[in-house]
Amino acid sequence: MPHSPSGPRAVALVGPYGSGKSTLFDALLTASGSPLRRGAEKVAGELRLAHCSFMDEPWALIDCPGSVEFAYAAQSALAIADLAVLVCEPDPARAATAAPILRTLDGYGVPFLVFVNRVDQMAGRARDTVAALQAYTSRPLVLRQVPIREGDAVVGYVDVVSERAYRYRRNAPSERVDVPPALSEREHEARAGLIEVLADHDDALLEKVVEDVTPTATEIYDRLRADEAAGTVAGVLLGAADRAWGVRRLWKALRHDAPGAAETAARRGVATDGAPLVQVFRTINGGHGGKVSWARLWRGPLKDGAALNGARLSGIWRLPGGEPAKIGEAETGEVVALGRLDGVATGAVLGEAGDALLPFPEVPPPLYAMAIATTDHKDDVRLAGALQKLAEEDPSLTVRMDPETGETVLSGQGEMHLRSVIDRLANVFGVRVASQKPRVPYKETIRKPIHQHGRLKKQTGGHGQFADVKLDIAPRGRGEGFRFVDKIVGGAVPRNFIPAVGDAAEEALRKGVFGYPVVDVEVTLTDGQFHAVDSSDMAFRTATRQAIAEALPKADPVLLEPVDHVTISVPNDYTAAAQRLLTGRRGQILGYAEREGWPGWDDVEALVPQAELHDLVIELRSITMGLGTYRRRFDHLAEVHGRVAQAAAG
Repeated sequence: MPHSPSGPRAVALVGPYGSGKSTLFDALLTASGSPLRRGAEKVAGELRLAHCSFMDEPWALIDCPGSVEFAYAAQSALAIADLAVLVCEPDPARAATAAPILRTLDGYGVPFLVFVNRVDQMAGRARDTVAALQAYTSRPLVLRQVPIREGDAVVGYVDVVSERAYRYRRNAPSERVDVPPALSEREHEARAGLIEVLADHDDALLEKVVEDVTPTATEIYDRLRADEAAGTVAGVLLGAADRAWGVRRLWKALRHDAPGAAETAARRGVATDGAPLVQVFRTINGGHGGKVSWARLWRGPLKDGAALNGARLSGIWRLPGGEPAKIGEAETGEVVALGRLDGVATGAVLGEAGDALLPFPEVPPPLYAMAIATTDHKDDVRLAGALQKLAEEDPSLTVRMDPETGETVLSGQGEMHLRSVIDRLANVFGVRVASQKPRVPYKETIRKPIHQHGRLKKQTGGHGQFADVKLDIAPRGRGEGFRFVDKIVGGAVPRNFIPAVGDAAEEALRKGVFGYPVVDVEVTLTDGQFHAVDSSDMAFRTATRQAIAEALPKADPVLLEPVDHVTISVPNDYTAAAQRLLTGRRGQILGYAEREGWPGWDDVEALVPQAELHDLVIELRSITMGLGTYRRRFDHLAEVHGRVAQAAAG
């Protein structure tokens, strides 16, 4: 079979959580003769990068996290990969867990192969698993192997193209055997199906099919390689990573079918000529160890010490077996670690300005939040710096100071995501924090108008303090905010003191009867008195605050809670469960419809109080095999009564 080495290539291993993807990553390294080095073990939620060589060709393998909470990291790796290997389980009922990944692969146009793992546990038919996966991708999936069984156990496979049979051997290359006679018809059927799909992209092959001429294995391999490299077809291979079954066969498929860096660069619109061009897909701030950026070199070569967009490199590393090894120069297509790119964040493109629009994953909206505070206040300054670095590493992490509650709030993709951030704060930056559910930004308002008189008269020797105000305090329409009206006539309150009354009224409404800001209120200054010597801005402020404090309890105060417009996205098998989940959280269902561009998925819309949304994503994922997600936006404030109001009021 003809093959031309194409320089360094990068492969991303993706798959649902628990599919065995990381085990396959380790098995591929072992089969290449470059097993994972000590200290490069898997850390939950993080990418792993390792360089190796298979049949004298250089590779970068990227092990992507499987949890949906770390999907942004996986998408970042796919943005720079030549090809992805989707690892999935052999159970058709679990195929839906791969749906979001298949959607991402289609959206990015990334070529991919499917590796059906744990075939030693496969009870059903391989073609049923392929059919279940096919429902979630627009690209044809073609089964390249037919399993050989002894009783109920899978013990080997028949290669559909070469029509050769192999028996699996644990931690060793498969053994060539005769094709079992009982499998001959099934193998021919699978081969015909493969050829039929490939003929859609090859007129010469189509002509042979029409004329009932059997194409040669070489003709099939050539067409398959072209289609898989172009991402128009995805081949499906079988194996069991923990036994090293099918791992060397996967390596050979990668070697022949993965596109080269130049093909990937062309797919992404990168010109082949010009100055070095680098794209950062992961950032690691190692505390005292400094900052390292993992990057794809779309155009090279790149020498250590070179300047990129004003930032000067201080080190280039490959990671053979996952362990850093410094090099002096990297070539086009390499995935490398770069030292000390200060001010350069994940997703950044370094090179000529005209190349700065390379696509990168859109940052997902936050789904889960925690309020954090240092356990030792002496660490407050260090916390701010550490959080800035962590947000630079991970754009899907949001850090903000809530102006209403005063809390430092971390927002991300789930509880596991934020727990990993808190662990890094402690282990990398030496900052320990306590976490809790963020406080809900309740508000208050009033439901009836009130007239209130406020008077301050103090004599303490020398100048005293005097101010007298008469205020009309009335509710406004929801969302209309605060308004101050001046109706003073005849100089009852001098003009220079009136702004102090307005400012003090607005300030006094920052904390109402229940301890929350008071909104949608109009305060009108109707009358007052002053003293030529003892009146001052401060005196009028004090009198106004007193009047507001006395008026609010008499103005029929009510607690308001924020209500969000929520859109839950789930496979339609779970639509009813999603609706029950929302109504169980005081949600008002607005309706549901098919999710645009997602066949078999629904969007359920509802109005839900923010107080009910804290752990919504946790329960949603638990009832949807981890597939459900949602987005939200503030909609309105609503009155709240009963036990909810009592709990909010403390």
